[in-house]
Amino acid sequence: MPPWTRTRRGSRRARGATHEIAARHNAGLDLWRAGRAEEAVPLIEEALEGCLAGLGEDDPATLTVAGNLGAVCFSAGAWQQGLDLLAASVADRTRTFGPADPRTLAAVDALATAYRLVGRIDEALALSERVAAERSRTLGPSHPDTLTSRLGHALARAASGDIEPALALLAAALGDGEQMHGPRHEHVIALRANLAGCLALLGRAPEAAAELQRAAADAAALLGRGHPETEALFTDLAHAHDRSWFFSIGRMAGLSRDRG
Repeated sequence: MPPWTRTRRGSRRARGATHEIAARHNAGLDLWRAGRAEEAVPLIEEALEGCLAGLGEDDPATLTVAGNLGAVCFSAGAWQQGLDLLAASVADRTRTFGPADPRTLAAVDALATAYRLVGRIDEALALSERVAAERSRTLGPSHPDTLTSRLGHALARAASGDIEPALALLAAALGDGEQMHGPRHEHVIALRANLAGCLALLGRAPEAAAELQRAAADAAALLGRGHPETEALFTDLAHAHDRSWFFSIGRMAGLSRDRG
């Protein structure tokens, strides 16, 4: 149950409306996670309309739904609409919560990821570096949110053509993450998989294959052999000696839902 449905007070009718909004939002997120982003968009749009009408534009729940709508629109292929919504989410949260609030940083991280995915690399670099530094300072270098941002920053560096610096960033984050969480952790697997991609791009195929073998085995243990991410890692492993296969790295590093 979303947090706002547990804390919202008011009439039974108002509480019922809030639960209905949350149900639409969650149904949309379920569709998105299932790879059906286009079907998710209208549900989350309806949830946002309900939030705006019943809670106001600056309510934390409204801001959460608005951020998720931007991410879902982007995932559905409406890239410019998604970027506009994600940028608005950053502005709204900065105004409401302040620039260093975790909820604002989550929005900045999502916008940085979207910029990277559409090739706006300079903007992605600036934002991802900011979020990685702030999360490292406030949450610690091994916190899952920090590892997500460190991965995003490294991928932006790689996308700019700076593969060696990206490799160094990934190796440092992988070391911190593995020490804290162990190898069979989703963030650690993602860092290892993308480190392998950088190694492959640098022509270091044997090292890339070894890291991909570890990442694929850990993903199979954590997620299951038939999970799409596990399958993708085994496919990458089969192409470890083909540098062109890793032209655009970013395994397990797309947009994710905003938890608010």
